[in-house]
Formats: sequence, structure tokens, C-alpha cells
Amino acid sequence: MTSTAPETQRGHDAGDPLGEQPTSWQRRLRRFGHVPRPETSLRDRLDPPYTRPGRQVWSVLAIPPHVADRLVRWSGWGGPLLVTLVAGLLRFWKLDQPHAVIFDETYYAKDAWALVNQGYEGSWPKDVDKQILNDPSSVPIPTDPGYVVHPPVGKWIIGFGEQLFGFTPFGWRFMVAVLGTISVLLLCRIGRRLFRSTFLGCLAGLLLAVDGLHFVMSRTALLDLIVMFFVLAAFGCLVVDRDHARRRLAAALPVDEEGVLRPNARVAETLRLGWRPWRLAAGVMLGLAFATKWNGLYVLAAFGLMTVLWDVGARRTAGAVHPYHAVLRRDLIPAFVSTVPVAIVTYIVSWTGWIVTDKGYYRNWAATEGKDSSWSWLFPDWLRSLWHYENQVYDFHVGLTSGHTYESNPWSWLVLGRPVSYFYEEQTGCAQSSTGKCAAEVLAIGTPLLWWLACFALAYVVWRWFFRRDWRAGAIACGVVAGWLPWFFYQERTIFLFYAVVFVPFLCLAVTMMLGAIAGPAAGTGARAELGLTTDDPTGERRRTLGTIAVGVLVLLIIWNFIYFWPLFTGTQIPEDLWRDRMWLDTWV
Repeated sequence: MTSTAPETQRGHDAGDPLGEQPTSWQRRLRRFGHVPRPETSLRDRLDPPYTRPGRQVWSVLAIPPHVADRLVRWSGWGGPLLVTLVAGLLRFWKLDQPHAVIFDETYYAKDAWALVNQGYEGSWPKDVDKQILNDPSSVPIPTDPGYVVHPPVGKWIIGFGEQLFGFTPFGWRFMVAVLGTISVLLLCRIGRRLFRSTFLGCLAGLLLAVDGLHFVMSRTALLDLIVMFFVLAAFGCLVVDRDHARRRLAAALPVDEEGVLRPNARVAETLRLGWRPWRLAAGVMLGLAFATKWNGLYVLAAFGLMTVLWDVGARRTAGAVHPYHAVLRRDLIPAFVSTVPVAIVTYIVSWTGWIVTDKGYYRNWAATEGKDSSWSWLFPDWLRSLWHYENQVYDFHVGLTSGHTYESNPWSWLVLGRPVSYFYEEQTGCAQSSTGKCAAEVLAIGTPLLWWLACFALAYVVWRWFFRRDWRAGAIACGVVAGWLPWFFYQERTIFLFYAVVFVPFLCLAVTMMLGAIAGPAAGTGARAELGLTTDDPTGERRRTLGTIAVGVLVLLIIWNFIYFWPLFTGTQIPEDLWRDRMWLDTWV
């Protein structure tokens, strides 16, 4: 069956309601020139094809058709890899600068070094940072256990870079930069699959590559970028699983004598979708996110609900009369087992170093203070000790209310109300400055134009999900809510803007979706076909041209904004006058 590739923003795509069947009077009117609304076939609703560039693009570039076809085939990976290469070059450029222990690197870099060398975190002296920078080989690893308040996976990852390149700023930032770079590739591929467009996928990845918060976090040995990576990987796995499940449904549905796929209630409600390894992989990724920082647990709950609702939508589209009942019988238990237990097992396994060394903090609590517990006969000592440890850590987190200079309320995050200064150094005798001073700062802040545009994009996404029932908009909104909403429950706690890096990829997807709508559908497809516009229609061409120009201007402005703030992202020394010019809001100082 052949079909015209749908535009990503068309009126009746994979997430939109099926176009209404023409009534008898509409069919009679066809003979008088009536143009019915385009219908999306059931096969395309279950498994939408990818958008292909029009022939006009290649003819303008004087590229032969056979070469154009080859470029289209390669672009699915070639485009994302090119964007990723740019992101990697940016993130690894002078990665060891500033040569300092900046912000919370003072905790994670040292804990990671102890973890990979002895299996548990040590209790480090408070004044050891300068000695580490001057001569790390002279700093002994403390054998006394240290009280740490985050699970170990992120520190294992940071420690792997230290094992490769030493106990240095480059070493403890290396793996975070690797994950930050790979996350750009992931977003390109995820965006391509979501929008069925290589161009929009690469645009989403490009926006992530030039976001200031993601960039700074990719060059700093903190845990939140690592959480973001696993959350994004889990989301990608679930999107792939969704496609595979819907493809299996399409393959099982009957085809009529004309070769058209038809819905079937019996198949839609009774078909078992079989082994779903991508959903299992998502469970592992969510477990690793949870095993890096606890806020990954909220993402696990949100994504678990989202993937079940996707199954409901798939079975309804395939013809199920009672899709919720069908999912309850066929999909709910497998979905739960593939995510929640897998994530919990992954979390426990991540504590292996603490378990086997027998020297970690609270490791022997069950054999000492907790020996009289009524649960001692049921659970092993290491598990009861770990449970006690986690309870103490939870009490610490919810009770962390001490003030901090750079704390911020989650209400202010999207407008970048209060960024976090990771590093600041001032130098006097600077001839280029009217004040005689130069400043070098690493400021954890998103690219302002991108984030402020994202505020409008989120409103568009909510509108599109609510009124158009576009599953892609709902998925993007779910990613933002899962990473942002939980912090509103702890507004009295000391929290920071850089926690928002977990949902930055979804902000980029939201902006991409809005930009795709601004650019408009390609000639002869989607809304243009719905309006009866042909490829020769000047109004449609003018709308497409103006939309594309507007999108190009917005993207170039975002890139310029990233370049403008580059000194504040990298700790580059600039005259104090120029530094103050970049303090657009008083709360940024």
C-alpha cells in the first residue's frame, strides 16, 4: 500500500482524531466540485510514515534524484550525528577550565573517586580541594565512611572518567560531557521519531546543543545532567516501544479485498503484544535515573502511566470497543513488571559496592542498633541497613531548609528568575574595562531566548494536546511535568534552577513542535490539502515561505543568544562592563 508521507503538523496525524467519514450529501456534492477533508488511513494512524523532502528542494540544489534518495536514507543518522558532533566540540572545548573545584563538584568528584577505588564514599577533610588540584596523587582516600545523601550511580559514572583521566577537573567532568553530548544525539533521534521528520528531529537536538543550562551542566561534575540522560533515554525507549506495539496491531488487523486495513474489535481487544524489550530497557533506564537522584522516582510514575495510556490509545485506534478493559487484561501487568520492579532491582543493584565492602556508612546498622528489630527474621541485615539509611536520607532531604544565596522557587525557573553561579573570579588591573576589573564566571542559566520562547511553546503544546488530542504534545507535556512538578511539593526546601535540566530536552521538543507549526505544512499535504490548496497556490506558498523565514530568524536569534552568553557559560574572562551587560535581570547578579 502506497501513501503520501504526512507532514508533521498536518491536521489529522498520528495523534489527532480520525477525519470524519463523508456523509451521503457530501459524496453527492463531489460531482459539483466539493473537496472533502482528507482522511488518514488506519495504517497511517497506527504507523505513520516519515516525511520526505519534496523534489523541489533537490531540483533547486541541482542534485540528481538518485543522489537525493541516497541522501534522504543517510540523513536519518547523518543529520543527528552532525548535530551531535557540533555539540561534542562545544562541550569538550577546554573542558578542564576553570581549573577549580566548582560548586558541588566538591562533593561528587571526591565521592566518585573514593567509590571507584574502595566501593564506598569516604569522609574527606574540608580543606582538601586545593591539594587535589595541585597534586592529586598526594591525597589519600579516607577509609572512614562518609555520610552521603544521593544514590551511587551518578558517582560511579563520574568516577569512571576519573579512572581514565585521573583525579583532575578533566577527569571528573569527562563522563558528564560524554552523556551531555550523547543526549543531543538521543534527542535528535527521538524528535525524528516523534515528528516523523528528520529536519525537526535535528532542530530539537540543535536547540539542546545551544541551551546554556544543558551546556554548563554537561561541563560540570554534578548529578542532575546524568539524571536527565537516563530520563531522556527511558523516554526514547518508550517511544520506540509504542511504535513497535502499534505496528504489531496493524499487522494483526484484517485487510479488505481492496487492500485497505480495517479495524477489528476482537483483534484489538484480545491480541497479546508479546515480548517488549524496549519497555524493559526503559525500566532499567528509569531505575538508573532513580539510582542517581531520587527525583527520578517521580519520572518513573509519570512515564509508567503514560505508556499504559499509549496502549489504550493504540487498542482504541485498532477498533477496541472497551480499550481500558482490554489494557487492564492484556497490558497492565506486563507494563508494571517491565518498569517498576525492574527499576527497583536496578536501584538495589547500584548499591553493590556499599553492600559487599561492609564498610559503608550505616552498613552494619542492622547488626548493631537495629538488631532488635521485629523484621530481622524476614530480611537480611544488608537490606535492613540500606532501608534505615534511605530513611535517614529522606529525612535529610525534606528537612533541608537552610537558606542559600542562589536558591530559587520552581515558579521562577521557566523565566530564569535566579540562576546559579558555579564559579566567579575577579581580576583587577584590567585595562579593557572602565572599572579596571575583569570577571570570569560560570553561570548555570538557560539560553534566555530559548527558555522564554519555551513558555509560549508549552502553552501551544497544552492547547494542541487538549484540543487536538495530539499524543506527541501529551508526551512532551508529561516529560516537563514529571521533571518540574514534583519540586512544587517541596517549595520550603532549598532548591536550585539547575534541577530543571532534567526537563530541558522536553522544552526543546516543545519549541520544535511550535516552530514546526509556524513553518507550516509542506506543499500539497496536511493543512494545505485540507484547504484544497494546490502546489501552485500563491497564498499557500507565501504562508509557507513567511513561516520558514520566521522559524529561521528565531533559530538564528537563539544561536546568537548562546554565543553572546558564551563567556558566562565557560568562565571566560571578560571586562566587567561586558559582564554587567549580560546581567539582563537584577536577580542574575
